[in-house]
Amino acid sequence: MKAARRLADLLPVSLPPRGLSREEAAAYIGVSPSLFDTMIRDRRMPPPKRINARTVWDRIRLDAAFAALPDESDGASRDVTHDAWGDLAT
Repeated sequence: MKAARRLADLLPVSLPPRGLSREEAAAYIGVSPSLFDTMIRDRRMPPPKRINARTVWDRIRLDAAFAALPDESDGASRDVTHDAWGDLAT
């Protein structure tokens, strides 16, 4: 019997998965899983979604959060205490 194909192998390269694991989400935005955890705690990244027992991050929300990060020239002037996710309707 053929081994089950990985989920990533089921989708064409042009169609990335919408839900990402913690490690995949961290890699997607280019940081380590531990820094990704910190960014979730300080609300620079969105919270995960639950699908039964799975915890996944929405790739589109990650894109929006990444786009909202300050540019290098903006430095530390960004207010990380502001709840940007509270401003968005889900």
